[in-house]
Amino acid sequence: MRTDTARPTIAAIAADAGVSVPTVSKVLNGRPDVAPSTRALVEQTILRHGYRRRGGTGRSTSTPRLVELVFHEFGAPWAVEIIRGVEAVAGPARVGVVLSELGGAHRPRQEWLDDVLARRPLGMILVLSDLGAEQRRQLETRSIPFVVVDTAGEQPPGVPTVGSANWNGGLVATRHLLGLGHRRVAVISGPPDVMCSRARIDGYRSALDEAGVGVDTGLIRYGDFFVGGGYHHGLDLLSAPDRPTAIFAGSDFQALGVLRAARELGLRVPEDLSVVGYDDLPVSEWIGPALTTVRQPLLEMAATAARMVLSLAMGETPANLRIDLATELVVRESTAPPPTG
Repeated sequence: MRTDTARPTIAAIAADAGVSVPTVSKVLNGRPDVAPSTRALVEQTILRHGYRRRGGTGRSTSTPRLVELVFHEFGAPWAVEIIRGVEAVAGPARVGVVLSELGGAHRPRQEWLDDVLARRPLGMILVLSDLGAEQRRQLETRSIPFVVVDTAGEQPPGVPTVGSANWNGGLVATRHLLGLGHRRVAVISGPPDVMCSRARIDGYRSALDEAGVGVDTGLIRYGDFFVGGGYHHGLDLLSAPDRPTAIFAGSDFQALGVLRAARELGLRVPEDLSVVGYDDLPVSEWIGPALTTVRQPLLEMAATAARMVLSLAMGETPANLRIDLATELVVRESTAPPPTG
């Protein structure tokens, strides 16, 4: 690590690495025409010198102003709400939004990141995904800020994150069902390696403990946030002899799958089965019966992340780098006391 106070230069990095100045410039700009071994050597030298690009991303006035919006997976309806929230901030700021999808992975491939560096964006917003330590350093040396929305896992100190109170969402959903008199309450959540999935189930467990109701692990299911997952887990749970009288689904679309499973088994909602969703997507109030759900402020989360990344790109430091927005239970027609007799 450097001990002098002089600001490192590209020329100094090139001399130390034994390469040309244009080669260092190519690496900094994500150009593909650099041998992998040379790229790795230059990246290590950049890190050792503590180099950071001057003046934000060092962009010229002719370079498009872009923000990268990165999803681990498209297809989930809440992704549209995230896009709308980011665009609501980026549009008036005359910043373009580039959408990317990681094919279900929670961390991008290096080749993808190289392409991003070549675009030289103002910043990056990652949804249910994150970066490796080396990838974070690559963005930091190029002064490209990033914000994580609904983080897939625990982030290192100093990484800006925006989420919602998932634990409280699981708590209030389960409390509502327990308050109606249900005692066999099942939960269908998302993948177990995603933090929001675990947090919602932790809230569910806490509500059961609070009410003195034992946790039946057979009523806890991990799956995905899509209709199919809710349908298949719903069929399995509701076909059991000691079926639950209520199901808390980890997303509104999972809840739609549960509703279909209940219909196929001849169960009425809410007379025979109560169902609670999560997200409060626009469709939730139009289905029959209208869905009781936990409102997750997706638009506000996305807008907050967009404002944060643009602020960081301008060299400002937000007062709070970790923000969790409140969730709220919305009671509609899909929940009622359990059947008697």
